[in-house]
Amino acid sequence: MRTPEKLETARLVLRRPHPGDAAAIFERYAADPEVTRFMGWPRHESLADTKAFLAFSDALWGRWHAGPYLILTRDGALLGSTGLEFETPYRAMTGYVLARDAWGRGYATEALKAVADLAHRAGVERLYAVCHTEHRASQRVLEKCGFEREGVLRRYLEFPNLSSRAPADVFCYARVSGRQ
Repeated sequence: MRTPEKLETARLVLRRPHPGDAAAIFERYAADPEVTRFMGWPRHESLADTKAFLAFSDALWGRWHAGPYLILTRDGALLGSTGLEFETPYRAMTGYVLARDAWGRGYATEALKAVADLAHRAGVERLYAVCHTEHRASQRVLEKCGFEREGVLRRYLEFPNLSSRAPADVFCYARVSGRQ
């Protein structure tokens, strides 16, 4: 199934990123050390890093007809991003990142619910996310969106923006078809 390039919720518009979004992505969240602290990708040091993300995004959209979505307010202000990264036609990973001034307003929950619902309509049987065991806010968002904590994956993922470069423990959360 081809997923739409644009989704709308009560307060948000989620849309496929475009090359013209590079500067806004870089400035709003991708270069912010606090925002990227618990991300599994390195903080963007330059606009070239953001352009590389956009190329990666296009490749995902080309292969799976799905990929990252930018999260915007109804009036077009960029808040962050979320999306689907398919591994198979029935299994996908998701995640989200929001600019600091968008934290604590329910945007992550609203955006993730929209993406989870889209995944279900697209036939995804298993939608999962991982998060650092110390990232409490992310854990709460996942749980509010119907994801169940399945366990701890030991020394699973490097977090390049933390002082320790060693792989860290993460919680694995999933929504499995028929259990939402």
